Parts: sequence; structure tokens; C-alpha cells
Amino acid sequence: MTYIDAAVAPSRKTGQIKIYGPAAFEGMRKAGQLTARCLDMLAEHVAPGVPTERINQLVYDFAMDHGALPATLLYRGYRKSTCTSINHVVCHGIPNEKPLKEGDIVNIDVTFILDGWYGDSSRMYPVGEIPRRAERLIEVTHEAMMRGIAVIKPGATTGDIGHAIQTFVEAQHMSVVRDFCGHGLGRLFHDEPNIVHVGRPGEGIVLKPGMLFTVEPMINLGRPHVKVLSDGWTAVTRDRSLSAQFEHSVGVTESGVEVFTFSPAGQDKPPYKTKPLS
Repeated sequence: MTYIDAAVAPSRKTGQIKIYGPAAFEGMRKAGQLTARCLDMLAEHVAPGVPTERINQLVYDFAMDHGALPATLLYRGYRKSTCTSINHVVCHGIPNEKPLKEGDIVNIDVTFILDGWYGDSSRMYPVGEIPRRAERLIEVTHEAMMRGIAVIKPGATTGDIGHAIQTFVEAQHMSVVRDFCGHGLGRLFHDEPNIVHVGRPGEGIVLKPGMLFTVEPMINLGRPHVKVLSDGWTAVTRDRSLSAQFEHSVGVTESGVEVFTFSPAGQDKPPYKTKPLS
């Protein structure tokens, strides 16, 4: 794997890792914060009886009201502005008219394009009162993501990120999904490098200042195996166990890492405020 200055790189995926400068970091902050604000807004709308199609419409309307575009809309034929993954759905759940039920857990994944920059983030939302095992899964998943982010710095490797996540999760007797991974982003939705959420220290790609990517582990209560349904998008656990995911967009700095998609309201994980901030 080689690195290239993003300022002279082609505007497509080339197999090289793009290295971005200060202007890109500013663009990513704006896109990331808009995405985070949308996820904050959704907290008061996730409730029993609400169809995920309503959440999809809220995401679309929020993007239109703020001069952004939902990156998933018409991406490779996908027809929705967000992904809503419920219970045993691992990722890429398609919003529909079926209402959420008390006790469900749902991942909502939002990516906005703002001024050409992609802000990509997802959070877990409890629907009413949820079982303790679901609460614990959500807690472990968020902590796993944050442990992966905490090791990011120049000279570290993608294997360090995966190792931090995998060792923590497996010590909790849960499993890390191998079939999906984090990814580079910036002016592309999906770019180099892949960020695998399992690994060994010191292995993988060396991190350099200016790299932009997501960290987005998917954690299962049962075994790690998944399958994709006939719609070509929805991935589910093979053993029907619960699955959870959190995601942040980050950039490697000279001294560590910057997270672009932290909630401005401090609502990065449940419990969330249920009324808008005054």
C-alpha cells in the first residue's frame, strides 16, 4: 500500500492512501458535525410505533434543510437516505413502514455530503425499555470503538486498532464481525484503507498524519458469522443473535487523532436526551 498527497490524487479510488491537509480537516469537521447533529435530533423520534421510514424521511429533510446530501441515497442503487439495522440486523438495514417495537435496538447510520466532504457516523438507539443483555451489548460496542480510536496516532498500525477492539470484545464473551470493516473517506464515500476490527499489534498499514477513515465495529452477542439477505443489502447474524454498531469518522493528526463526529450535545451513546436542547 502506498500513500499519495490528496491534493494531487485523482478523485477516485486508486488503491493508494490519500494524505490530506488542514483544509480537508476543516471540511471534515463541518460535515462530521452536521451528521452528529442529525443523529442527536433523531433521539427524540426513536420510540415504539415509529416506522423506520419516518426516520429515513427525517434524515432526508435534515440534509435538505442544511445544504447537504445523504450519501446513501441512490448509492449503488440504494434508495434510502439512511440505514436502520434492528436487533439481529448487523448493517445496511433498509427503512420501511414496519413500526419499531418496545425492546428493540436499532443502529441508525447517517452519512452527509457537505461541500464535497463526507461525514459518516452511526449510533445505537434503544426503543423504550430494553433487556439488560441488549444494554450491555451497546455498552461494550461503544467502548470497543473508543478503545480502537484511542490507539490511533502516527506510527501505529491498523492492526493496533483491530487488536484493541478484538481483545476487549472477546473478553466480554462477544464476537467481532469480520465481513465488514471501516474505510477511508474524505471526498469519496469509501476509499483506502480498510480498517478491520480484528488484528495483531504492529501488523497492517502504518498510520500517517493526514489519513482520514472510519472506525465502526459491529459486535454480536453470539457468533461473528453473518449473511446478506436476498435484497442484496441487509446483513444479519446467522445465529439470530443481537448485533450492535457505533461509528465515528476520524483523522490522524501529528500527535494523535481527531474525531469529527462527536455529538455536540454529548449524546454519543445511550441514554439520550428525549427533548431538544433549548
